[in-house]
Amino acid sequence: MVKAVVFDVGETLLDDSREWGAWADWIGISRHTFSTVLGAVTAAGRDNAETFQYFRPGFDVTRERQLREDAGLGERIEENDLYPDVRSSLQALRDLGLWVGVVGNQTARAAELLRGLVLPADYVATSGEWGVAKPAKEFFNRVIGATQVPAASIVYVGDHRDNDIVPAKAAGLRTALIRRGPWGHLWADDPLVRRDADWVIDSLNELPELVAG
Repeated sequence: MVKAVVFDVGETLLDDSREWGAWADWIGISRHTFSTVLGAVTAAGRDNAETFQYFRPGFDVTRERQLREDAGLGERIEENDLYPDVRSSLQALRDLGLWVGVVGNQTARAAELLRGLVLPADYVATSGEWGVAKPAKEFFNRVIGATQVPAASIVYVGDHRDNDIVPAKAAGLRTALIRRGPWGHLWADDPLVRRDADWVIDSLNELPELVAG
């Protein structure tokens, strides 16, 4: 029986287009070129951060993120960055009596911004706060600890094969891949996703009926 549903952030709850565009602008690369290289890195199953190395070898993402903040061009998460189905689906899950969490690979600053949106969720945290990131098993152990229910009673929802679906399933959680954003579309029919995803969905609004059933 499902007792908790925990969500990834980027391209699950948030449309990352503006943030990736801001990075392209910051390093002086056209958004089209940047997104194309990002796609190639993604398709190869590599870490997104490697994208920067093609344009600036030795690029230090942490340092450059701070420079962006200092320049007044830092992270922003606003209501219009949320996908349209986010609030309705999270609220519907809570209405079913389920524990709802939001935990992804984001900075500590992103956690503050997410909390500022006052989502219908019982818990919001990020890897930057925890000091451990997906796909590490310890990340999912922390998820289990936060929910305070058995792993098999938790559904982890994300768009990424290697960071979300495969490691969450290995940690004993149930999983749902959402088919949106570059990763969700790329891997929706991947054999590993088909093996490890309990559900592949097109909208978060599908979740309440699925988990209730």
